Amino acid sequence: MISITNEHIVASFSAKGAELQSIKGTHSETEFLWSGDAQFWGKFSPVLFPIIGALKDETYIFEGKSYKLPRHGFARDMEFNFEEINEHEILFTLTHNEETLKVYPFEFRLNLRYKIHGSSLCCTYEVYNPAEKDLLFSVGGHPAFAAPLNKQGDYTDYYLQFNKDEEITYHHILDNLISEKTSSIKLDKGKLYLKHEMFYEDALVFKNLKSDSISLLNDKNYNGLDFNFKDFPYYGIWAAKDADFVCLEPWCGIADGTHHNQNLLEKEGINVLASNGTWERTWQVTCF
Repeated sequence: MISITNEHIVASFSAKGAELQSIKGTHSETEFLWSGDAQFWGKFSPVLFPIIGALKDETYIFEGKSYKLPRHGFARDMEFNFEEINEHEILFTLTHNEETLKVYPFEFRLNLRYKIHGSSLCCTYEVYNPAEKDLLFSVGGHPAFAAPLNKQGDYTDYYLQFNKDEEITYHHILDNLISEKTSSIKLDKGKLYLKHEMFYEDALVFKNLKSDSISLLNDKNYNGLDFNFKDFPYYGIWAAKDADFVCLEPWCGIADGTHHNQNLLEKEGINVLASNGTWERTWQVTCF
C-alpha cells in the first residue's frame, strides 16, 4: 500500500488500477471507504477507462474493425507506474502497450493524480493523446463509501443529500445496457434515504442531474462526507446486493444503450481528444 497523509486524513492506494483503497481520519481512524469484502464486491474505488459500463455484446466497431472490451475497460486491472510528488500528493500513470493496442487501437497516457488538503482528497483524471489521430475514450470514478461509518447505526439511517435536485430521474439497466425506461424519485428537501433494495436491479444511472455535490449523511451522528464533482455529464449510484456501502460515481461517458449500433464514433458520451491534446476532470471528497 502507498499512502499520503496530513494532520487530518490518511489516504492509501494500490498501484494495481491506481486504486484508492482507504481514507481514514488521522486521529479518529474512522474509515470512510468500503472494506472491499469480496463476499459482496472486492473492489474499493476502481478507475473506469477507456469505457464506462458495458458495451453491447462487449463489442465496439472502429474503422470497420470489431474489438472487445470488458465492462468498465481494462485500466482497473493494470499496474500503474507511480511517483510520490510529496507527502500530500501522488501521481499514477498508465500508457498504451502491445496488449492494450490489440483491444483498443489508440495511443494514450492516463494519469491519476491524488492530492490531500485539509480533510479533503482530490482525484484528477488527466488524459494525454500522443498520437497523430484523435483519441476516443471515456473515464470515470467508482468510489465506494462505507454506510454505516464505524459500524454505528444501520444502512437505512444514512441518506444522500443532493445540493440542487428536488426530484431525480434515473435510467434502468437492462442486461448491463442503458434502457429507455426511466423512473423518478421525489426527494425530501434533497434527501434520498438508502435502502438495500434500491440497488437490487443494478445502478441508478443519471443523465441530467442538476447537483454537483452529494453528501453522505446520517441521522445518528455527525460523521459523513461531501462528494463534489463538476463537468461530469453522467452519474451512477450503486451498491452490491445487501452490502453496507454506496458508490458515488461521476462519469465522462456511459454504457451502451440497448439500441446502440456499436460504432465507437457514435457512442453516447464518448470524448474525442485531438493529437497532442490534454483533458482533465476532478472530483473531491471531504470527510468529517
